[in-house]
Amino acid sequence: MERLRTPEERFTLLPDFSYEPQYLEVTDPTGGAPLRVAYIDEGPRDAAETVLLLHGEPTWSFLYRHVIAVLVAHGHRVIAPDLVGFGRSDKPADRTDVTYARMVEWMREALFDRLNLRDLTFFGQDWGSLIGLRLVGEHPDRFARVAIGNGGLPTGEEKISDAFLWWQDFSQTTPELPVGRIVAGGCVQTVSEEVVAAYDAPFPDESYKEAARIMPTLVPTSPEDPAHEAQVAAWGTLRTWTKPFLTCYSDGDPITAGADKKFIAEVPGCADQAHLTIEGGGHFLQEDRGEVLGGVLANFVAATPR
Repeated sequence: MERLRTPEERFTLLPDFSYEPQYLEVTDPTGGAPLRVAYIDEGPRDAAETVLLLHGEPTWSFLYRHVIAVLVAHGHRVIAPDLVGFGRSDKPADRTDVTYARMVEWMREALFDRLNLRDLTFFGQDWGSLIGLRLVGEHPDRFARVAIGNGGLPTGEEKISDAFLWWQDFSQTTPELPVGRIVAGGCVQTVSEEVVAAYDAPFPDESYKEAARIMPTLVPTSPEDPAHEAQVAAWGTLRTWTKPFLTCYSDGDPITAGADKKFIAEVPGCADQAHLTIEGGGHFLQEDRGEVLGGVLANFVAATPR
């Protein structure tokens, strides 16, 4: 597999993001050299609780900078990987090398085979929930709690929002994918130019954006989707999940609005949890309300001791 690696100088002077990246390698399924995956690992390595934060598309772990700070202040270890194709992780040069199944497997290998993480508190948003909930469904013993905000686990049988269909079409037809502006457009709060530049940093030019380009088309939108059976199987596990499961969606996301209702209705672990709506947040609630989200997750851990 041909891949690109963003020069490190692109990541200098990132606002509020002084965390040192760590690196590991995952398998190239085409038989080439391993792919490098970057991740943030902050807080005590022997902390009683480890929180896993998975970003979506087209962001990277920078999205969680304010969430990480709050969780570390509460004494937790925090792991925030960059998905393959994003952030400091290697980027496939051909979009056909990026599939939903491979994205799940790369994170499984990174988190379980390489880092051997267990008893995780997981939070995911956007593609972070699509990948993370597959991991929860396929490896439930690795997780102690789950929290989801502005995400889901579609099987292809759901009604697709007009907002998502527009995004899917735009991602495939626009000559240039303006990543930083896309993130800013998915926020309610004003995003500064230096933050916009930080979201653009992983992508020196369009050739680095092949994963970002293809990901919107990989969301299952029909029962014929290649991921359908795996999604249904993961939902089978979630419908038996009795460990704590929290929904904390924002009040300003047209793409995932209402998706929390399915979790609350069908996941047993949602019972008796303090589900909430985070006010003042758009699709990227971590950018709009990162400190608030960090507090929500810290309170969730404290209220649900293992």
